[in-house]
This record gives sequence, structure tokens and C-alpha cells, in this order.
Amino acid sequence: MKAWCRLSGMGLLALLLLAGCGGNDNGAEAEAPPEEAAVEETATEPEPEPEVEPFSEPVEISFTAMLRSDRRLMVEGESNLPDSTRLLIVVERELSGVRWQSRVSLEEGRFAAGPFGPGSGLPDGGYRITVNLPEASVQPLAVRQRIGEQGEHLAGPLVGSSRHGLGQVASDSRRFLVGSEPRRTTDQVEVLGIE
Repeated sequence: MKAWCRLSGMGLLALLLLAGCGGNDNGAEAEAPPEEAAVEETATEPEPEPEVEPFSEPVEISFTAMLRSDRRLMVEGESNLPDSTRLLIVVERELSGVRWQSRVSLEEGRFAAGPFGPGSGLPDGGYRITVNLPEASVQPLAVRQRIGEQGEHLAGPLVGSSRHGLGQVASDSRRFLVGSEPRRTTDQVEVLGIE
């Protein structure tokens, strides 16, 4: 038992001596070995992402509607918003308030959506077609970088505040009549006939 205590005591003493030799008395850090220093010097920092030019034009959205032979509606249009911008197209029947909607993305400044309406076709009457640019939070990163995280770079008569307080959005809306006989109206309205 005495031999074991003696060995333990000597092992402890050797460990303390080794621990005392490893430090620097003046508190300065030891220099890195030359191999590690070389690795640190050759490591490159990631290149910063190139700055994206903010969207600076007034927002423009234009669209047309076409009634197919099955009396369902197609909407096509174009915009100067950045490619990949997500749009929401809504067609609403004025008489009943029934709505159809489609989400599309801009490709080369153009979009197409539809067909809208029931399988039996749209009944005669008035319809409102609205093309919405939703909040920036639902847009792809590349689009958000151009229009701003809150849509702050958007401008023009089509731009307004989001109903939910999530920044600026844009919207364009027009009224259409579907039917074989145009109705008397004082509103600006397009009459759609079957093509």
C-alpha cells in the first residue's frame, strides 16, 4: 500500500511540474506553430455579395382578359417588376361575390393565368379582375432585394400600403362584362365576347 501511495504522490508531483512548464509567466499568448500560421494567412474571407440596384421605376401592370370557347376566362399581362415576382390574380363576379384566384410569377416581364370560372363557364354579368403584388415578405430573395424588405422602393399610382401593415404593395383592377349584349353602364368597362 505504501508503494502505491508513493507512486501516486510521485505521479501527482510530476503532473504538477509539467503543468507549470507549459505556461508563459508574462501572460502573453504563445505563438502559433509555423504550419498553423501559414493556414491562417492563406484562408480567404468570403467575397461580399454584389450590391443589388433598388427598383426605382413607377410600378406598371397591364393586362387583358379573353373569354375562351368554354366561357372560362384567361388573363395575360406584363409588368416592369423584377422577374420571378409573385403576383396574385383575382377574378370576382360582382353579383355574387364568388372569387377565383391564381398565383403566378413574372417571366421576362410577362404573366398568364387561368382559366377562371366554373366548368360550366362564366354566366353573363359584371366581373372585376385584379392583379395584386403581395407583400415583400412572400417574394423570393432576389425580388425582395430589389423592391425592399417592406416594399419601400415601390412607387407610382398603383402602390399603396398593405392592409395588414406589412409594407407597400401594388394593385391594378379593371371591370369586365361577359355576355352577348353589352349592358348600359357609365363605368369604364370592357365587354368580352367568346373568341
